[in-house]
Formats: sequence, structure tokens, C-alpha cells
Amino acid sequence: MVDTVLLAEPRGFCAGVEMAIKALTWMVRVFEPPVYCYHEIVHNATVVEAFRRSGVVFVDSIDDVPEGAPVMLSAHGSAPEVVAAAEARSAVMVDAVCPLVTKVHHEVKRMAADGYDIIYVGHDGHDEAVGTVAVAPDAVTLVDPDRGLGTFTAADPSKVALVAQTTLGMHEWSRVLDEASAQYPELWTARKSDLCYATTNRQEAVEVLAERSDLVLVVGSENSSNTQALVRMARAAGGTAHRVDGPGSIDPSWLDGVSVVGVTAGASAPDQSVRAVIDALAPGDGVQLVSVTSEGEYFPPPPRLRAFLAALQAAVEGGVACRAPGQTGPLDDDRAWGAAAALDLLGG
Repeated sequence: MVDTVLLAEPRGFCAGVEMAIKALTWMVRVFEPPVYCYHEIVHNATVVEAFRRSGVVFVDSIDDVPEGAPVMLSAHGSAPEVVAAAEARSAVMVDAVCPLVTKVHHEVKRMAADGYDIIYVGHDGHDEAVGTVAVAPDAVTLVDPDRGLGTFTAADPSKVALVAQTTLGMHEWSRVLDEASAQYPELWTARKSDLCYATTNRQEAVEVLAERSDLVLVVGSENSSNTQALVRMARAAGGTAHRVDGPGSIDPSWLDGVSVVGVTAGASAPDQSVRAVIDALAPGDGVQLVSVTSEGEYFPPPPRLRAFLAALQAAVEGGVACRAPGQTGPLDDDRAWGAAAALDLLGG
């Protein structure tokens, strides 16, 4: 029997995921179904299924979106040609890309314009990697963090830039950074790390869990890069770790002889799933919070969504664009509610 659960803090939804889930919830509540979304809004099966039940159709090609239908682009970022195609095809297009991914897109665009060969450290086929490489495909070489630079060579060794998928493991990034820095002494990297703050915070927390637990369970979906990175970080720290979607994924044999279980969640995993896992573990001595830092980051709704809802409100109010004193708009209280509440509205 499990005696204690050590619960990581922070865990679960990051600011980018919060923003994207709430934005798609607005789309579902404003438009008659179906609402289309290019790629999964976030990489979590529970979240995606909640939106599917609410009338969202997830597509892997903008060609699958009917002319004039509302469409949202996922939090992972999209290739420029995808954004342009969505603009041309949809009457209302909202890009829910995480601002931290946008930062990397800007870096790639700027360094490519300056004639740099760009090394992008990421996972081949991941939505974020595909979208970022497409910003400047002739200048970018994708390298897998497990394989390092491999056969990469630069036309001008003094003009090499190194950027990263935001959800990489810290150790994965640092290995390639060390290798590239040794090979290219004038290597350019961003002044502020490309790794997402939430990814880094959750990895630091899982290392603590690995040191203090007999077993670490990481809640999140298989296609979630940051979730998989948490599992790898826990194992690298000497712990036994497994990824679970929810309580149904727990192998009873994992719990044989286990007294203390650490629990955390990837940045796209809802806390409802975490609570369900804890309930299934039923720790005799309860749950202890293991906090490594606090997070107060907030990303406002996508600009297109803000503009559309403001216009919709003005239309409903008879075309009067100016608000009366004290009158609130639909997104004025956006900070006051979270993605968990959004999923509750969907019945997720």
C-alpha cells in the first residue's frame, strides 16, 4: 500500500496552455459547431477529447477546413504557409501559438535574414519543430538532442546560431549547447533561454521527486514532449519513473513494495487527471506538497480573438463601439478564470 504521495508544485498547465484552452473554449461557445483546429490544440488526449465532444474538428491540413469555417491554430506554432492558408480559407482565424514559441520563430527569421546557419535542437516530426523549421527551411538544420550535431557543417563557422524546441529537457539542450559551443566559438544563442520557463520549473521539481520517492508517476499524454522529458529527467536523477494518462495506466506491479510515490504532470495535462491518479493511489498518510517555485505568468488571449469578441459585443449592443463607464467586455476578467474552469464548461 502506498503511504505517501509527494505532489510536485508547479505541475500541469502552463500559461501558454491556459491561454490556448481558454481561447478554443471561446470559439466553441461563440460559433455553432463544427469549429476547426489545426493540429491538436495541446498534446493531451483528455483535453482534445473534451473539445471533440464539444464540436471541435482537429485537422492536419488546412485543406480539410471548409471555406469560411472558423479555425484556430494550435499552441505549438504553425508554418508561415499554414497561417497564410488559414487566413485565406477561414472567415475567422485565431492563432493560439504560445508566445514563447513565437519568440523562437522570430529568432529564426532574424538570424536567417542575417545569413546565419541555424541549428534547431528538437524532435523530428513534433508539431513545434515542424512549424519552426518552416520559418526558414533553407537556413535551418534540425538536430535530435540524443544524436547531437552529427554531420552538421556551417558555410561560415563565425555565423552559426543555436535555437531550441521550447519543451526540451534541460540536459538534452545543455549537451548540444556544449558540443556546438566547442565546435563554433562564436556561436549565437538567445540571451534569454529558448526553453520554456514552465518546462524548466517542472523538470527541477521532478528531480526533487526522484530523490525523495520510490516511484515517480508523470501524468500526461504520449505525444507530449515536455511530459516525456519529465520522465527522462526523473530517470536521469536516479528515480524509477513512468508516464500515465490517468489511473487506468497504472500497472499494479509498479506499486509492489512502494511506500512513497511522487506525482507530477506535463504542462498540457489537466489537474483533474492528476487528482484521479492520486485517488487511485489512495495514500494512507495523505499528500505532501513539494514546491520548488511559484508561477504567476499570464498570457492574454490571442489578439485576433480579443478583436473579434470586442466587435461581436459592439454588434450585439447595436453597433456602439464605445463602452459606458464601468461596462465590461467579454475578456476583461480573463485572468480570473483558468483552463480547468474552461474544461468544466465543456464537460471535460
